[in-house]
Amino acid sequence: MTVPPGERAPVQVPARPAVAVLAVLVDRGRVLLVRRANPPDAGRWGFPGGRIEVGETIEAAALRELREETAVTGRAAGVITALDAFDRGEDGALRHHFVLVAVLCAWEAGIPAAGDDALEARWFDVAELRDAGLAMSADVDTLALRALEIAARR
Repeated sequence: MTVPPGERAPVQVPARPAVAVLAVLVDRGRVLLVRRANPPDAGRWGFPGGRIEVGETIEAAALRELREETAVTGRAAGVITALDAFDRGEDGALRHHFVLVAVLCAWEAGIPAAGDDALEARWFDVAELRDAGLAMSADVDTLALRALEIAARR
C-alpha cells in the first residue's frame, strides 16, 4: 500500500488480543512497581509484566518479567485475576487489546533495580498509592489491595 505524502498509513489492529502477565509482588504491606519506559503507559507506574512467550506458563512468564524488569526474584503464588487493557491512539482508535493475567508473587531475593523496559523500580507502601499523586496504570491501587488481602489469607 502506498501512502500519499503528508498522510499516515492506517494502523493495523491485531486480529486478536495479546496475552500478557503482571507480576504483583507483595511483601510486608508493600508492592513492587516499575515506571514504564515504553508505550502503552510510558512514564506511568505499574506492575512488572509483559507478553507471555510461546510455550511459557503464566507463572513462569510473570517470574521472568519480574526478574527482567526489577532484578528481583520471586515465587509465584497463583493467579489473582485477568484484566482487559486497551491501547488507543490520540484519535481514540484501538491500537492493541491486551488480556493481562495478574499473578500474585512473593519476594525471594534481590534489591529492585530498573532493567529491560523499566525506567525505575521501587517498593511502595500500599497505603500510600492512592495519596501519592503518582501517574499510575489503571487499577494499580485496587489490584495491590486485592493482592495484599489474598496474601494475608495464605
